[in-house]
This record gives sequence, C-alpha cells and structure tokens, in this order.
Amino acid sequence: MATLPVPPILTAASKPRRSTRGSFSTPAIARAKPPNRFSRLRACGSLRSADLAGRSVALSGDIPAIFDAPLAPHHKLIGRWVASRETVPVVRTRVAARRHIERVFDAAVLDILNPVILADLRVAVLHSEENGPPAIAIICEGLGQLDLGWIETSDAPIPWRAAAYSALEKTLGRALPVFGYQDLFDEIAMYYWDGETDDETARQCLIDYHGADADDLDEQTLPSTMNARRPEWMIAANAAPSAQLPIGLRKQLNRLYKAHEALGRLPSERNAWHFDFQAIYEYIPGIEECSSLPPLTLVPFEQFARELDDVARNGMEMGFMDVAGLCPLPDADRLDDWFASLQIGAQFLLAAQDLIQIDPASP
Repeated sequence: MATLPVPPILTAASKPRRSTRGSFSTPAIARAKPPNRFSRLRACGSLRSADLAGRSVALSGDIPAIFDAPLAPHHKLIGRWVASRETVPVVRTRVAARRHIERVFDAAVLDILNPVILADLRVAVLHSEENGPPAIAIICEGLGQLDLGWIETSDAPIPWRAAAYSALEKTLGRALPVFGYQDLFDEIAMYYWDGETDDETARQCLIDYHGADADDLDEQTLPSTMNARRPEWMIAANAAPSAQLPIGLRKQLNRLYKAHEALGRLPSERNAWHFDFQAIYEYIPGIEECSSLPPLTLVPFEQFARELDDVARNGMEMGFMDVAGLCPLPDADRLDDWFASLQIGAQFLLAAQDLIQIDPASP
C-alpha cells in the first residue's frame, strides 16, 4: 500500500520568498563545465521520490481508507527524531502519525529558514533509488539574478561596492546554486568562440566555424567587448582593502567570511548544504536530462541580458540544477546534526543578506 502526496501547501520549504530579481527571459544553450557548483546537476521537474517538508500525505486513492498504510522509511526516520523530542507519549493512527511527523519537522525547518529571503528555499525528504537511507535535500526554487541592493544601484564609492560584490562571488557558491561572471564568460566562450578567450582567435573561430563575414565582425561580441561591459563594481581589482572600508561594511564582510568558514568546516556526511553528484544521481531519478546551469546568478541583467538568455536556454527547457545540498541520513541521531548544519548555512545566508541590505556608510 502506497502513499501519495497531496497537492503542496505553502509551508516549510515551499514558501515563496523575495529571492531574485529578473529572470532568464528566453531559453539558452550551455555545455561548459567549470570546477564548482556551476558544474552541478539539477533536481529537475518533479521529485518523483520525494515527500516535501510541509506537505500532508494521504493514502492512495485506490486503497480503502479503512486500511492504514505502513510508515515509509523516511517517516520512520524522522518519526524517531520527533518521538525523542516528546515528553508525553501519544498513541496515533499511522495517518495521524505521518501528519504529526511532517508538522513537527516542517515547523523546525521553518524556524531556521524563515528569516532567509535571499533565495527561495524548500526542503525535500527523499527515498533512495538504490535502497539506501533516506536523504534530505535543500532545493532552490528562485530563478534569475540575485537582488544586489546597494551594491548595484547606490552611489556608494566603487571600491566599497566592488569589495562587497567580490565577497559574494567568492562565498555564495558554498550554499547556493549560483554562478558568477567568470562562469558566464567561460560558458559564452564555449558557445560563441569554441573556448577561445582572446579577440584574434575568437574572430577566427567566428569566421571558420560560425560562418561570420570578416567585414561584419564589428557587430559580433568578442571577449574584450564582453569584458568591457562589466560595471566597475564587478571588477575585483577595484575593491578597497579592508582597512579602507567604513567600519560597518568591514564588520559585515568579516561576519560573512567567518560564517563562510564555519560552513566549510562541517563534515560532508553531516552537512545539509553538501552537494555530491553520485548521491544526487541515486536520490533524484532523471537528473541527467537537466541542464548543468544553476538557476541563480550574480551577473546583472542590465549589462548582460543577451548572454544570460543564451546560456539559460537549455535550463529553461529542461530545468536548472537547483539542489543547494543533499544529506543522506542513516539513522535518526543524524537529524540533530542536520538541523545544526542547516542553522549554520542559514546564518551564512543571513550574513550575505545583511551585507546586501545595509547602509554601507553606517557604523
């Protein structure tokens, strides 16, 4: 006897948030494989083996309601964790037990993730396709450019803005499926110029392999013209040293880097934000059909709309690699560690969120 998820309600990890600004307007093409989260795969379409935190679970319609169904492995695992937190034992039917387990788990997840509005995050509890233990995945549902706040739109000095932007580029990939300018440039180089990154060889590739007319190359995007479109605050070399930043901004940057280091110190097997290709293949069937592009970017649409649309086409058609982390849980004792790591990752995202939202000149 099986259980089927009821249509989702907006709780726990499926609650919408103000995570991104803009989106990929037309689908695009991409195949480069940079060595970071940009190279990850995506949990595409629907998670066929997942029960989402916050969903209630109902009996399959072809099973009479008078016949209860046994708890699935992931309900048993989380159920043991729920039972360990209760002081008074309560006798419940299996249906009531499933719902109680989901509500308690859902509330605990929400308590940690609710303050995070930088990205749309939800949590899914997954069955293994290979008879392994249940796993919990963090999924990013946002799409497009992260809102960079004052870094992109204010009149603050360029060195301040560049320091903040550079910090986000260096750190955010540890917790979010996000790509930066260098990732975009590498992808465009593969698509437009067969991987070449200097103007002369890129021109020759456009002529030899794309049929471009040598007399019309002034109208074509070249590596130097693409790089020239970067606003000054996107260039790391323009970032001011820490000692030259206002004290409030310096404190926020230090907080971000410390939270980033704390997340990096977690052991992978007890880290809610850890990403492993082989584990993803095991727990999310059909993932190989999805794009290798993350759904979020730090690249501003205003300057790079065409390039972002080009690289996003495959993701718009097949889905993006939107897993922020996945952690198999062989026993209920690991759940406390999972929640502790979820909290550490949330603190890191809150540090990034506060960096984007502060008044950089304030003490």
